Amino acid sequence: METIASFTVNHLLLDPGVYVSRQDRDEATGCVVTTFDLRLTKPNCEPVMNTAECHTIEHLGATFLRNHAEWSQRIVYFGPMGCRTGFYLVVFGQVSSEEILPLVRELFVFVRDFEGAIPGAAPEECGNYLDQNLPMAKWLAARYLERDLDNIDEAHLHYQG
Repeated sequence: METIASFTVNHLLLDPGVYVSRQDRDEATGCVVTTFDLRLTKPNCEPVMNTAECHTIEHLGATFLRNHAEWSQRIVYFGPMGCRTGFYLVVFGQVSSEEILPLVRELFVFVRDFEGAIPGAAPEECGNYLDQNLPMAKWLAARYLERDLDNIDEAHLHYQG
């Protein structure tokens, strides 16, 4: 069985950042699709995100992205990685990390500054609606913005080694 691309990245060398994880033509539709690795924590070094804050970022992120004036029609998927160290953002088209960076910043500013009821966090809207943590989601978004995105460099936009 062929190893999938994300498992070929050396996670011992991976820092938080915004990386193109995969970019290719979808066989079923013929569309080019780009998958981004939005890495919020350093794998195997920092604590992973708990499911509640991960779930909150997913709800806020999906809502923000699917309502974005410029990008909404190009969003395929936004959701957490199983390892809980980041999120995948999948978009239609061939897009670079540099091109998606303004949207990623907007997304995490939205999460950091969000007030009010979490979209989709009612029993009729979500299968695990009580598993939410807005304060921690906001803290993670602020840290990602300040520590990782505000002064991001080439090494944190493209996988190394």
